[in-house]
Amino acid sequence: MRSLHERVEQYLAIRRSLGFKLEDHGRLLPQFVDHLDQCGATTLTVEAALAWATKPQGVDRFRWRQRLSVVRGFARWLQPFDPAAQVPPADLLAYRRTRPVPYVFFDADIDALLTAIPVVLRHPLRVATHRTLFGLLAATGMREGEAIGLDRGDVDLDAGHLTIRDTKFNKSRQIPLHFSAVAALRDYAKQRDRLCPRPASSSFFISVRGRRLTGRRVHAVFTRLVEQAGLAPRGGSRCPRVHDLRHGFAVTTLLGWYRDDGCDVAAKMPLLSAYLGHANPASTYWYLQSVPELMALAARRLEPSTEVSAL
Repeated sequence: MRSLHERVEQYLAIRRSLGFKLEDHGRLLPQFVDHLDQCGATTLTVEAALAWATKPQGVDRFRWRQRLSVVRGFARWLQPFDPAAQVPPADLLAYRRTRPVPYVFFDADIDALLTAIPVVLRHPLRVATHRTLFGLLAATGMREGEAIGLDRGDVDLDAGHLTIRDTKFNKSRQIPLHFSAVAALRDYAKQRDRLCPRPASSSFFISVRGRRLTGRRVHAVFTRLVEQAGLAPRGGSRCPRVHDLRHGFAVTTLLGWYRDDGCDVAAKMPLLSAYLGHANPASTYWYLQSVPELMALAARRLEPSTEVSAL
């Protein structure tokens, strides 16, 4: 009989062959099986799954539910091989998550963030890399993982576009760039090649050691920059996150459209959705309810004109 560790590897291999990335699963399931080993358990039980899922303290309860969901999927797959394995009930750790209000980065916030970079970071390559990375996220609304994942061949500065490969929904797309973004990326590429002529990675954005950046390190730097820039939560939002640069791009784009009386926002929404890489426009319409000013502008578009009301 195969060990649980072998079953985890088999489970991950099968699902990844179907197109699932399973980054969290690949990290969490081996941890869960280690937990079972430490407890002396020979198979998967609801009691052990619940104890492991709720182990992290000081986190949102939704995180507990996510961890248990990872185990549940594995347990369903495992049961035909091990009838003694228990599947945690779907309503265990039931929790309704409310999506937090985004911190919307406007021009002044972005300027403050970028100005803080040379104060917080010292090495010239780290300064250039993070200034260009965060500037690109603010200018394009890309996900941070998409930007970190860019290889040099994905950045076509002559054609003025980026190619995003194997995205969140296993799709690829191209992002056209404003000429100012092209100039900033070209300037960064020159500094990068001068400061690190023999990188250890094909990544467009690199660390001081010439390697691809990691999301954890980027988030750590961003947190320090937010503190240095004095950016605090506002309007019910939580502390600014890297992902909020994406929110800022979407909101400012929509604000510009709604403030233009001649703009057909409904016709343009699918374009913005495709540019952002959303699965469908419904995800893009979420911004209308998350930002009061956008909701007010959208509602104003629906109000009947004075002439129509008089009739």
